[in-house]
Amino acid sequence: MHNMKRFWLLFSQSVTVLLAAWFIVATLQPGWLKEVDNAKTVALTQARIEGLSDGMPGGSFRLAAQKAAPAVVSINVQQKARSKNRRADPWFRFFEEPEDESSGAGMGSGVIVSPDGYILTNHHVIEGAEGIEVTLNDGRSAMAKVIGTDAETDLALLKIDLPKLPSIVLGQMESLQVGDAVLAIGNPFGVGQTVTSGIVSALGRKQLGINTFENFIQTDAAINPGNSGGALVDANGLLMGINTAIYSRSGGNLGIGFAVPVSTATQVMAALIKDGKVTRGWIGVEPRPLTAEIAESFGIPKDKATGLLPQGVLINGVLQNSPAAKAGIQPGDLILKVAGEVVSDVPEMLTRVAALKPGEPASLAVQRNGKLMEIRVTPGTRPIRP
Repeated sequence: MHNMKRFWLLFSQSVTVLLAAWFIVATLQPGWLKEVDNAKTVALTQARIEGLSDGMPGGSFRLAAQKAAPAVVSINVQQKARSKNRRADPWFRFFEEPEDESSGAGMGSGVIVSPDGYILTNHHVIEGAEGIEVTLNDGRSAMAKVIGTDAETDLALLKIDLPKLPSIVLGQMESLQVGDAVLAIGNPFGVGQTVTSGIVSALGRKQLGINTFENFIQTDAAINPGNSGGALVDANGLLMGINTAIYSRSGGNLGIGFAVPVSTATQVMAALIKDGKVTRGWIGVEPRPLTAEIAESFGIPKDKATGLLPQGVLINGVLQNSPAAKAGIQPGDLILKVAGEVVSDVPEMLTRVAALKPGEPASLAVQRNGKLMEIRVTPGTRPIRP
């Protein structure tokens, strides 16, 4: 008890002395206290900065860019003549560096997707190439071998042989949503590797008239000629798409760009590595979307309960001796399902049919003259588009 009293007395005296000292300093030398406060503020600010990922400012995509950029390469193509078909449409301009007609030189971008040296790029970047030189971000370069191309998705797979190659990490399309931040990495106008940022504007864009099989990621990240085949990555630096086309009247960026999703790119890449080509199912029909006018001309009734047209794809024509003709499909048939999967438009039907394995029978749900029926068809192999 006696010790407690002594301790309390000592504590009280100490507090009294400190308060007295503070009062004297605050009265006679207030600048001293301001200097102490400033020093504390500087120390706290520095601590906060050091706590933000080693000084990375809030909202920065520095880490994502640093992670993905080493795997994005520049592609220089030497060829006799470039195809002008894709640039005939004034609304859609593909990412190609304006070329020297005398030398037949073209530029684009690519993405190293494995340490073995496999590189994804666009078919139109290397179309007709006699020689393809790949330049890495670290300055190294090598001549590339074409493993295979797929014009219908506008993808191509190259391979280079260099040691210690960086490779990008593939993302999952299921994790990408409209509004997510994305970066476009490539070599626009041949000025050198460039990173631009934006968001995912839309998913599943199709019926654009760019490729046969379309399922594009739309983004407003700035992309320009030379970005073809470059990477579209998420905020973690994971590959989400291969930049392919822009919507533009002038050929420059207007904030609407399209990328082939990584899910499609990996499927095509696997087929090209295995077979050097992509094998797709084919039944030999001419499909067209169902409109009110077409439905009336073919006598397709509306649903009595909803008053709406049935959801499906109209068969406008059937190729003679094709798998569809042999199975009994007729013009005017309405295809509702392919192998159990609903089809609501022409691109979706083409994709479903392409996914069928040639030689293996599949079922089609068909509406004919208002009656539902199932037709078994054995698909053939879709002709490869040059």
